[in-house]
Amino acid sequence: MVLYPSDPADGRVRVVVVEDDNANRLFFADYLTFTGFEVLALPHGLDLEQQLKAFQPQLLLLDLGLPEIDGYTLLKQIRSSPVWRHLPVVVVSGYAFAEDQHRALALGAQRYLVKPVPLQQLTQTVYAVLQLPQSRDCP
Repeated sequence: MVLYPSDPADGRVRVVVVEDDNANRLFFADYLTFTGFEVLALPHGLDLEQQLKAFQPQLLLLDLGLPEIDGYTLLKQIRSSPVWRHLPVVVVSGYAFAEDQHRALALGAQRYLVKPVPLQQLTQTVYAVLQLPQSRDCP
């Protein structure tokens, strides 16, 4: 199991969701919480590095089409940070073009999911990226 930067005391994996659409943000956060993750859901990427420092996540789910600062810029900032450069990032975006996918993966995203994302695919992706064993009871 690969967790970064530290294992939480209660054993729950921490995930940050950065999604500007309220319905999607709440949906992802509620579902991931239901499946056993501790979730911090943010409507934008402003001050993301400070939020990461305070929450200490093991994974970031990142939308690309964000207000003020887009997901590509955030991904560049994360990969240039000495502290967060190895944080796994899964892009969850409505941008379905191959060019967008290639760009995000070239910037360091581990996976790219196109909305709408089936919940089973989201869960399987999170487990795979974090190298967590998925129990048969998991949705």
